[in-house]
Amino acid sequence: MNLIKQKNLVLAFTILFVSSCQTSQNEIKEPEVNKIIISEDKIFEEYLASQWDKDLEDRPIFASLLGDKRFNQDITPNDLEYYQNRIVKLQDKKEKLKSFDFNKLNSDNKLNYKLLDLNLDNSLEASNYPSYYMSLNQRGGVQSYYETGDRLVYSSKSDYEDWLVRLSKYSDNIINTTNNLKEGLTKGYTQPKLVTKQVITQIDNLLNNDLDNHPYLKIFLSANDEYFINDDKNQLIEDAKELITNKIIPAYQELNTFLKDEYLPQSRDSIGLDGVPNGKEWYEYVARYHTTTNLTPDEIHDIGLGEVKRIRSEMEQIIKDLEWEGDFKSFLNYLRTSPRFYYDNGEDLLNAYLIMAKKIDPLLPKIFKVFPRAPYGVIPIPEESAPFTTTAYYNGPAKGRPGYFYANLYKPESRPKYEIPVLTVHEAVPGHHFQISLAQELENVPTFRKYLSFTAFVEGWGLYSEELGEFMGIYDDPYDKFGQLTYDMWRAIRLVVDTGMHYKGWSRDDAINLFIENTAKSKLDIENEVDRYIAWPGQALAYKIGQLKILELRQKAERELGDKYDIKDFHHEILKRGSVPLDILEGYINDWISETLDS
Repeated sequence: MNLIKQKNLVLAFTILFVSSCQTSQNEIKEPEVNKIIISEDKIFEEYLASQWDKDLEDRPIFASLLGDKRFNQDITPNDLEYYQNRIVKLQDKKEKLKSFDFNKLNSDNKLNYKLLDLNLDNSLEASNYPSYYMSLNQRGGVQSYYETGDRLVYSSKSDYEDWLVRLSKYSDNIINTTNNLKEGLTKGYTQPKLVTKQVITQIDNLLNNDLDNHPYLKIFLSANDEYFINDDKNQLIEDAKELITNKIIPAYQELNTFLKDEYLPQSRDSIGLDGVPNGKEWYEYVARYHTTTNLTPDEIHDIGLGEVKRIRSEMEQIIKDLEWEGDFKSFLNYLRTSPRFYYDNGEDLLNAYLIMAKKIDPLLPKIFKVFPRAPYGVIPIPEESAPFTTTAYYNGPAKGRPGYFYANLYKPESRPKYEIPVLTVHEAVPGHHFQISLAQELENVPTFRKYLSFTAFVEGWGLYSEELGEFMGIYDDPYDKFGQLTYDMWRAIRLVVDTGMHYKGWSRDDAINLFIENTAKSKLDIENEVDRYIAWPGQALAYKIGQLKILELRQKAERELGDKYDIKDFHHEILKRGSVPLDILEGYINDWISETLDS
């Protein structure tokens, strides 16, 4: 029965027959109706639960990553019909949400309503900008689907069989991608040439792999023997080889031929999003989306310039304290070239990250009072994607799997030791692992809240955590402290170069040179980072904007609370609701300050 109708459900009719001198035996009174009133909160919560189930069905791989295997053989299609239908679904969800009376909801559900409403608004606005016409870049796309398989948990023979079924369907998505790119060409939507070239290189590498060592085969080769009997595993491997040979590789060959012969010659020479139809408007949207603010690209650019100046002065003070005899440029060159700052091989680099993680773990109780239950690990970024991706990233935990801090071990001679402390606090603890795991472990919230990800909050916390290394005493070496400032400078420069390239006509060289002049990062890292911003407009803005807001709120709490301030309490207040937009976070921190003062 429809929940709304249940509001008016009549449970019983009691007919009272009254006999008296005033009323005849044949007369009856009007029936008294007992009604169960179902609260707006209850109805809304049931709606959220049912909607989450539908969302998982629409995102079957996400469901599998969470340990929900109901849709283990399904994938999300990526043809144009799917994207058109998705808009209709979003509009329907919006109308359904509007049917609830916001004023009748309790405070928790008002927050749930606001977050769901904001997500829907963001998705509907995003539908104005057809990103599926430019869906391939060096950061990801159909060319790296095998990495998804690496993140799944396989606990039975059927899990491997399900992945094989998914791969059989996935070849269609490769073909759909080709068709989407073709349609984009006709409408003026293309990636920059440098992005297209990197994608072609990635697909070439896939196609040049020996079948027995193919990235799509390794899942099956490494399958746990205990899940199979007789010759079942060998048969599974042979089935996978046949699928890769007859469906996956031909689909990639068709895509790559199109990219080389048609798409690359027509890819744009410009690097900014302003080079596609409605590009400036599109960039204004992604800036608002990723920062969860109404800041304009010009305002963000100016904030970045101010931060670059501030951090540069702190870096120069360290150089002065070290009694360096040369100038700023010569000091950076020393950091980039001196063998003392680099490992000779990836194994030693990975081990250094592991040691740093173990060093940080016992220091966390100094500044936190709540800790995640989920474990975390440190592992290398896959070799196939390492040359084209960033220094590090994090993937959150899921059922049967810990969270992972992925470290880039490609060319260890370009990855300085003084990056290790700051990267570890950002990607692992108390950065993303703390934040994401605690969100997933929230109690008494609808499930969708546990997996919300507002970029400014998520990455703002990651960057803020880098500053917390100071509290924990892990920057005890001036070079480590300089490394932390280098990373802070890196995110400040992002505000300048991302807006510069996508909104203000900057060239790639303009962006690279600003990095070289102000950071000790290697040329390889700088180029990869700049190319990342080109391929992923606006995302890089979130880090510094989010960090500045959290620092602003901490300073306000310290100032207003005085002796009542405890950094452990502040961090708990920041993280206890999961990911939220910055304006909502500010409101909650202001309320906490007021309540603490009144206590």
